[in-house]
Amino acid sequence: MFQRAVSILITSLVVKKITVATSGGGVVAPHIGDDVWNPWEDEQADALSALHKQREAFRQYQERIDKNRPKRNKVQIWGKAAIGLYLWEHILEGPLNPTDIHTQWREGEIQVGKIDFSFYTGPAVIQGHVPLDTDSVVLVLNGREQQKISYATRWLQHVQTLIQFHAVNRVAVVLLGSERCTNDWISPYLRRHGGFVDLLFLVYDSPWVNDKDVFQWPLGVATYRQFPVVMPNSHMVSSTRPFLCNFLGTVYKNSSRETLMGILKQTGLDKECITTGREKWLPQETVESLRRYQTALAQSEITLCPVGINTECYRIYEACAYGSVPVVEDMVTPGGCSAARSSPLRLLKAAGAPFIFLKDWKELPGLLEKEKMMSQEERTERRRRLLEWYSSFRQQMKDRFTEVLEEAFFKNS
Repeated sequence: MFQRAVSILITSLVVKKITVATSGGGVVAPHIGDDVWNPWEDEQADALSALHKQREAFRQYQERIDKNRPKRNKVQIWGKAAIGLYLWEHILEGPLNPTDIHTQWREGEIQVGKIDFSFYTGPAVIQGHVPLDTDSVVLVLNGREQQKISYATRWLQHVQTLIQFHAVNRVAVVLLGSERCTNDWISPYLRRHGGFVDLLFLVYDSPWVNDKDVFQWPLGVATYRQFPVVMPNSHMVSSTRPFLCNFLGTVYKNSSRETLMGILKQTGLDKECITTGREKWLPQETVESLRRYQTALAQSEITLCPVGINTECYRIYEACAYGSVPVVEDMVTPGGCSAARSSPLRLLKAAGAPFIFLKDWKELPGLLEKEKMMSQEERTERRRRLLEWYSSFRQQMKDRFTEVLEEAFFKNS
């Protein structure tokens, strides 16, 4: 009798596994009422409580990590002028895919500072077809002549439409300006004049530059002629270069260039230099002419840089890339550019450019005689200094560009 009672008690306390046939041939567990005793209930509750605490602690940890992690900001750069390639490849050191320079659409991404940059360039990059994933855009434009200005204006109007639809909020422009610094056409687009352009990075010694919303930008190398990114090496620094100087370029009538070539011939110093003049400017180099030009830079101690419409020219930066010291005609050209004491080449001088500055090409024969007297060790050291300076200059421009964008675009975001 006692054993039977115990059996009944145990049976009433332990939940048995029961299966019930369903109409579909399957089985379901029977309903277990709330009054059924579960001997592990307290342990399960403790385990669930501990798990909840662990999850909450991990969530708080993740929040702290996210809070302390540097915020990443996105900026798109639309390269609708060749100087965009100097900005992207030479200054920001960003990659481009595909690598074929003749491709219709090229793009790349790079992280600099707190900004994730993406870059789009090529003829197929047209209005309304760039995959916009940010409200911050840098537009690279050419404003050197009227046809280019008309094209640039259409892009500015497109961006203005995006702003009206709240797709874009912050805008900067990198502009290849007029060589005479006459850039009034873009003035109405600047925010300070009621427009929407927050920042303007402007090539040449414009009097507009104030380092607040208008910043000077370097001309750079002639990327439109496929001048490449040149990586310095020990041979470039220490090799013996067979020529004192070089000048390969268009020689215009009654120009400084014509004066320069005349002095070289009169003194017989043209035999010490690589000189090739042509009467007509060509917008594109052939593969062979580009190779000859690069060879001349690499085999000359100095590169002669006579003024054109403006003192600043591609040749200055291209010479730096090969460690050939630019000899610059230090004179302000006619037009609306700044005539301050620091001009011309205000940006380069402020950065301590180790160039040779001449006021008159009549000083050239004396300079070349001094060049002949330099030892190989002195030449090697000068080249090393120039290459290091040019690398440092590009890094300064990289830092300045990103810091200005961070300050203007994201400081209060």
